Amino acid sequence: MRAGQADHFPGRRTDLQIDQQLNNMNENIFLRSIMLYGKAGFERLQKANVAVVGMGGVGSYAAEALVRAGIGGLRIIDCDVIKATDVNRQLIAHSNNLDTPKVEAGRERLLAINPNLQLDVRHAFFHFDTADELITPDLNFVVDAIDSLNPKAALIQHCTERNLRIISALGASCRTDPFAIRIDKLNKTGVCPLARALRRHFRSRKITADPLVLYSTEPPITACEEDDFPENVESTGPYVRGRTRRALPSISTLPGIIGLMAANFVIFEILKDSKNVGGEKTS
Repeated sequence: MRAGQADHFPGRRTDLQIDQQLNNMNENIFLRSIMLYGKAGFERLQKANVAVVGMGGVGSYAAEALVRAGIGGLRIIDCDVIKATDVNRQLIAHSNNLDTPKVEAGRERLLAINPNLQLDVRHAFFHFDTADELITPDLNFVVDAIDSLNPKAALIQHCTERNLRIISALGASCRTDPFAIRIDKLNKTGVCPLARALRRHFRSRKITADPLVLYSTEPPITACEEDDFPENVESTGPYVRGRTRRALPSISTLPGIIGLMAANFVIFEILKDSKNVGGEKTS
């Protein structure tokens, strides 16, 4: 079944497939990782299903790190296409694939790394009306790399109400200091305007949601004042809902660092988790 057309993963990897992957360690692309967390840990990652929602500057790095670590099932979700202004910070973006759907660029890159990856590609806009189709019970973890408030809040609420584990990446634009990045519960954050907006959103709707978030304690910087900078960035594709977003300054490093930190957190949470990996109890 073609990735992106199924309502769920085409099937988690079997023990036989994992054993075949481990047979020739000299040719195993995961050898260095297996040396770190052992064959049992590798098998746990292979049986895990993770979704990355948003394949931009944060999500593209998170997705690739998860694949290189040995995650066996990955779902990537994004409705946008690659634009010239994405190239400075998005791992999947380059000058030769402009106007390509981000998930298709992700498909090509991720399967080139691991052709055996169970990859589920969704060129779709995440919100309440698509939530049940995109975020399903077979997921062991969700990485929220959405960069706009309402869909991000909808994803957090959806996962919270269904006891699906999620880590949410907050604002990566307008920052330059990697040492200011923290991980904590949403209600314990400070400085970050997006965290403040999320708390206000949930409080005004009487929604109980306090996910783990990656955020920066660095106050956001403002863009240099130049007459020819765009004031807004138009959303593209069939999922446009009449909204424009303000263009924000960014650097090549910070979104990627946050994405890598999100992936690292997911990897080691799955490694230490002894239950509900790949739909089975493990010892």
